[in-house]
Amino acid sequence: MGKDALLEVKNLKKHFSLGKERILKAVDGVSFQIKKGETFGIVGESGCGKSTAGRTIIGLYDRTEGEVIYEGENVHKMTGKERFAFQRKMQMIFQDPYASLNPRSTVREIISEPMEVHGLYPDKKERLERIYQLLEDVGLNRDHANRYPHEFSGGQRQRIGIARALSLDPEFIIADEPISALDVSVQAQVVNLLKDLQRKKGLTFLFIAHDLSMVKHISDRIGVMYLGNLVEQTASTNLYKNPLHPYTQALLSAIPIPDPDVEDRRERMILKGELPSPINPPSGCVFKTRCPLAMDACQTVKPEWQEAEADHFVACHLYNKDTDGRQKYSQAMGIK
Repeated sequence: MGKDALLEVKNLKKHFSLGKERILKAVDGVSFQIKKGETFGIVGESGCGKSTAGRTIIGLYDRTEGEVIYEGENVHKMTGKERFAFQRKMQMIFQDPYASLNPRSTVREIISEPMEVHGLYPDKKERLERIYQLLEDVGLNRDHANRYPHEFSGGQRQRIGIARALSLDPEFIIADEPISALDVSVQAQVVNLLKDLQRKKGLTFLFIAHDLSMVKHISDRIGVMYLGNLVEQTASTNLYKNPLHPYTQALLSAIPIPDPDVEDRRERMILKGELPSPINPPSGCVFKTRCPLAMDACQTVKPEWQEAEADHFVACHLYNKDTDGRQKYSQAMGIK
């Protein structure tokens, strides 16, 4: 396990059997590390497997293959008391604040339930004060404790979900597209809240999203997923300045620039075709069917995960030492 790494994911795979020998390869060999106190972002199109990866890491899904190592312990081999204790350390914020809260429970009951399960704050008065404190931490107030989820806006419901995730004092939080169901005006508020909580409580985040501009705002490092595979990983600022993989370049070119003159002049990289099915993924490079720079090697050989630059990893034949693909790509993309 790498130095300072709190979580290490090794060749993680999650396949779903659909019967008649049909296998959906939702996550197909993902590896990365997350250091204590940082935010690691995972981005990609809908259906790329990023949410499944998050759910498999926390143990909501059992992995098909690979390892999830947290503080030196294999998450998927934990049982009994060890597993129960681990659940306090890692919590999840779910994507849909409308579906993730029990409509028949009050906010107080929603936040207190994890505490009851884990036997925290047995004194009712102390537990209620803890609930009030959590509500204030996420920008709500104690008067909200006796209300029901339907009485809140989408942004407020997500704040309740965040308060519930914090109720066990976790070290690590998986935020599974926590802003995708919210209005644009509310998204920044929730992201800023997460950053503020991270600074105050020393939290570590795995932040899953498809909005690259928002991921850049909150993440220290970013991994780009495509069809169950990581295709690029580097520091957040470096990914936006110097994207290496053609898929990353296409994603970044889709982000609008708030300057009409620059927006009109820039060239967009538009991908042709649809995202292939994870039931029958392409052989070789999974991106070859949509890549404008696909080579012969891409047809049959899966690209290796390699460090193309210092702390900048990519899975692409364009960067193999025995090809001139990197120069070709840099010229095509206008990268110096």
